[in-house]
Amino acid sequence: MKRFVIVGLGNFGSTVARELHRQGHEVVAVDRRREPVDAIADHVDRAAVADGTVLDTLKRIGAADADVGIVSTGDDISACVLATLALLDAGVKEVVVKTISLEHARIMRRLGASDTVFPEHDSAMDLAAKLSDTAVLNYMRLGGGFSIQEMIVPDAWEGRTLRDLALPINFRISVVGVHDVLTDRMSVPPDPDVVLKESDTLIVAGTRENLHRVAQMK
Repeated sequence: MKRFVIVGLGNFGSTVARELHRQGHEVVAVDRRREPVDAIADHVDRAAVADGTVLDTLKRIGAADADVGIVSTGDDISACVLATLALLDAGVKEVVVKTISLEHARIMRRLGASDTVFPEHDSAMDLAAKLSDTAVLNYMRLGGGFSIQEMIVPDAWEGRTLRDLALPINFRISVVGVHDVLTDRMSVPPDPDVVLKESDTLIVAGTRENLHRVAQMK
């Protein structure tokens, strides 16, 4: 179990707080406004009406012992910067920041944020990637130009095994799972000697360019 401290309880921050708590983690939620704090109080371990940009306040509510800090202050970039710096000063080693632009994300990473989330941009990119490749069922971007996607088995691969296909060598992608949609059975990691069927989908990882090339296969 981890301890999370979340600064800012808009739609994004509140949703993350509720889900982390549902998964069994300890969650401390902070916002300057009483209404969102009251709304989240029964769904987290501690909810406080407080200024999450003040170091002493964060220490008082337990941020110094947090594993991860999440900053979600909406369009208030100044508050975002101050909250991030305060969390880092409190000793929180991993700070994730919701940003409102690519430039905002670049600034926050420069200031020491471990990761940034730009929901509108990220969702649009994932949707575009999914729609551009008809073989792709699900898609998730990773850092460094890598992605994971669920794709239909190309016709040319049916009746063959992963060992025969040697995908890491021939296509520079890795199959991390095989899902038989008829039985809803997921094999992770997959057996390299099991023959691929029309009813299978593949969970594959690699660069976006290599995955796109494979998704274009018939």
